[in-house]
Amino acid sequence: MSTPSAHQPSPGAAGETSLDLRGTPCPLNYIRSKLALEKLESGAWLQVELDAGEPEHMVMAGLRDAGHRVEREPLQPGIVRLRIRRDG
Repeated sequence: MSTPSAHQPSPGAAGETSLDLRGTPCPLNYIRSKLALEKLESGAWLQVELDAGEPEHMVMAGLRDAGHRVEREPLQPGIVRLRIRRDG
């Protein structure tokens, strides 16, 4: 049985889908987040862990521009968690 890669969505806490994109360069982190969201039903939440700074800003801006709700939670220096609610 194979183990899913860090870039594949997996069930997270409280039934949320989670995605670990730490170390993933722009724009791949945005693209992977967007593709994971497209697999979810409207109103569902996606949890994404990624590098702080440019990666978080690019993903947040792109997903908010697409109409999704994005919440930011700092985890540790250099790493943040985004909670994204799929709208539409």
